[in-house]
Amino acid sequence: MTESQPFYQKLSLSLLAIGLMMLAIYLGQDIIVPLALAGLIAVLLRPVESRLIRLGLPKVVAITLSVFLAVLIVSAVAVLLSMQLSDFSDEWPKLKRNINEFYRDARRWIRREYSLSYRQQEQYLKNAQTKTLENFQGADTLGAVTGPLGTLILIPIYAFLLLYYRTMLLHFMVVLFAEKYKAKVLEVFGEIKTIIQSYMVGLLLETSVVAVLNSVGLLILNVQYAILLGVMAAILNLVPYIGGLVATGLAVMVTFISHPELDTILGVIGVFVAVQFIDNNFLVPMIVGSKVKINALVSIVGVLVGGALAGLSGMFLSIPLIAIMKVVFDRVDGLEPWGVLLGDQTPEQAEKNIARAIEKEKSKDDDESF
Repeated sequence: MTESQPFYQKLSLSLLAIGLMMLAIYLGQDIIVPLALAGLIAVLLRPVESRLIRLGLPKVVAITLSVFLAVLIVSAVAVLLSMQLSDFSDEWPKLKRNINEFYRDARRWIRREYSLSYRQQEQYLKNAQTKTLENFQGADTLGAVTGPLGTLILIPIYAFLLLYYRTMLLHFMVVLFAEKYKAKVLEVFGEIKTIIQSYMVGLLLETSVVAVLNSVGLLILNVQYAILLGVMAAILNLVPYIGGLVATGLAVMVTFISHPELDTILGVIGVFVAVQFIDNNFLVPMIVGSKVKINALVSIVGVLVGGALAGLSGMFLSIPLIAIMKVVFDRVDGLEPWGVLLGDQTPEQAEKNIARAIEKEKSKDDDESF
């Protein structure tokens, strides 16, 4: 019999694999991130494609119509936001006047509290403006502007190709492993597809409900650009945990510019806090959390790591990626502890499992002693 690998060797190999994966994502994010986003969209569109094929349409036509439908929905949301932004720009003179008043008050407060003259403050601002202009005049600025546009063009193309070559890719993954593992590989891919579909559909439903709740709450407060702020906050909420905080801060700043009254500001904060409470305690567990079973600690750390590796897209992709990793870890010998680390079992369940494992080990030792 061959001896199993020592623990330190298994741990070293696991950490090395995770490190290489993170390095690959960081270095190849321009290729990996659009492909991963397209993969999520392809899994989401798979039922639509199947429905169209059952109606008698050819596969290429069904895939094309599915991708076109997704592009149409995203374009409709973009048009809605652009119309709201257009209305927002009409108020620019008023906003500029409020900003100037706030700027003058801030300068007086700084002079009074920190004994900095107006000339010294202007010098600090000029230095900051000079450094900012130097950064934007670099060679990477054009890539920063054109990069997102290229990504938006690539995502529907990738989604079409992933749907078209789906069977070939699945066959490749099956034949990549030995014959005895094929059943487990198919089981893993089936569960991954179910999790991603449930997660994406639930996410769309949750985002729609959050957008409606935000907009209704802000309309009741008679806040300008209520629909714009409500929809933008719901979109930012797609980034777990952090997006809600950013959305609240953005809404408070915009509201402060046009409605500086304290009761309105507190009302906006109250609306977003109430919506976040409803979202975290009712919408996410009922709509999203039934399939993606990941604990909050790993989710927050994963979102931060995803943001460090691939920016905003990495933060959005972190949750489905961790869910996929958990499915794999739970079914690969030697990686089960990592699946436990990612899981959402409560402390009480963990204590019971530990006690059960200790009792099992004791009974095993007692049987060997006889």
